[in-house]
Amino acid sequence: MQDSIAALTAEITTADLSNAAHLDAFRIAYLGRKGRLADLFDQLKAVPAEDKRAVGQQLNTLKQQAQARFDEAQQAAEAAADNTPANPDFDYTLPVVPNALGTRHPLSLVREEMLRIFGRIGFAVAEGPEIEDDWHNFTALNFPENHPARDMQDTFFVAPASRTANPDDVPTGAPELPHLLRTHTSTVQVRVMETEPLPIRRVMPGRVFRNEAISARAHMMFHQVEGIFIDEGVSFADLKQTVYYFVQELFGAGINIRFRPSFFPFTEPSAEIDITCLICKGAGCNICKYSGWVEIGGCGMVDPAVLENAGIDAEKYSGYAWGMGIERIAMLKYQIKDLRLFTENDMRFLRQFEAL
Repeated sequence: MQDSIAALTAEITTADLSNAAHLDAFRIAYLGRKGRLADLFDQLKAVPAEDKRAVGQQLNTLKQQAQARFDEAQQAAEAAADNTPANPDFDYTLPVVPNALGTRHPLSLVREEMLRIFGRIGFAVAEGPEIEDDWHNFTALNFPENHPARDMQDTFFVAPASRTANPDDVPTGAPELPHLLRTHTSTVQVRVMETEPLPIRRVMPGRVFRNEAISARAHMMFHQVEGIFIDEGVSFADLKQTVYYFVQELFGAGINIRFRPSFFPFTEPSAEIDITCLICKGAGCNICKYSGWVEIGGCGMVDPAVLENAGIDAEKYSGYAWGMGIERIAMLKYQIKDLRLFTENDMRFLRQFEAL
């Protein structure tokens, strides 16, 4: 054992540590968990009891010497590297090359602006999962199973599974159907109504999916911002004033607005929200289908059946809901004529928003 310690001491004292490769080899050979010093410590258990203390002290001293030599050589190498120019031929008097900064995506800009506007009148943000169960996406929103109203929101279905990852989220008796990519952020409205105390004043932004052909006006993936307000005595007049406020804050005063009667399974009465096309100023273009008006969203009073499905007393409470596509709002606000530009990652398009 003493001969092994002496030999190892000589090796450690004379080892070449002149470069990084030698330093790494020294660390592995002598200081590593499977190195020569570790082997000697393993052999310590075979040393007679009366000699074990002295031999152990020798090994500890040798380990400290090896570590100190390694640390000293490593510090010297680092100091030499710091004092050596990375590129001796580089002219440090040249001007600095400017960094190319990225820009915010126009959809992110519009989303944040919409949330700020609604936040000023008391709407807090709520978000939910993009993969949903049938209950929250359809049934709780008054889309009965196999009802033709579901055809308006054909979507992408995930492999059949149990009706939800959390069975407590779905009332007893709800049918077991496959999961799907949500078709609207109204799913978050249901989750909020099921779990939060009244009154409720929430806005729900998020990405949604529908099985649609991609064109200048439609895409299979897009973004929505929806809102809901439930309390005692809420009326359609409250809804109209909220929409008027939003449009004027986003697009400016003087924008014409109309409410066109429509149908949605989850609201009654229901209406489409139209404003003057800001791209053609009402003259007619491909975005407004040459009508001069552009639909920016849908709205209505929450159907009593939806309230009851969420456990809310429809005799006591009422509420309104609305939903808008962020892409449609961005197209109007920034005079964009093709919805596909938002997802093509064309830098020439995205750089136009640097000033924003």
